[in-house]
Amino acid sequence: MLPGVTELGVRHADAQRDAARCAEIYARYVRDSVASFESVPPDEAEMGRRIAETSRTHPWLVAERDGDVAGYAYGCPHRARDAYRWSADVSVYIDERRRGEGLGRALYGELLGLLREQGIYTVCAGITLPNEASVALHEGFGFRPIGVYRAIGFKAGAWRDVCWYQLALREPAGPPEEP
Repeated sequence: MLPGVTELGVRHADAQRDAARCAEIYARYVRDSVASFESVPPDEAEMGRRIAETSRTHPWLVAERDGDVAGYAYGCPHRARDAYRWSADVSVYIDERRRGEGLGRALYGELLGLLREQGIYTVCAGITLPNEASVALHEGFGFRPIGVYRAIGFKAGAWRDVCWYQLALREPAGPPEEP
């Protein structure tokens, strides 16, 4: 390994092992930004429940840098209706001390590949505006904006817009196999 370069690994999240660290990373997004529309950060138990629930049907990944969870990404059902089962929403959260190190790209690279293998055709991501870093990450993977929910949420003293982005993981052709 080169001097100054640290080891990065991406793996499937484990609800018991990773819940506390994922909750810690996400808490900043809830408390100190408008990236999440939640008002109260979930605790370790709630984050563990989310990881366990989501990972039954969709990948939830963590990125480790030098043995520490430095970020996570996951897919989840886009909507509950049956016809949406070939679509997923995706999200990524990076420890603020590790932003700009390529963790988001590493996580999404793995996540999107797994979702494609799983039989997912389309992924969507909602980005609270403005958020240049998230827009750049998503557009770098080929996501394209498909619409803006104007003044959809009120947080941090202002009404917030959310732009929805979409990426085709595969081209639809005829009846799909079950994901």
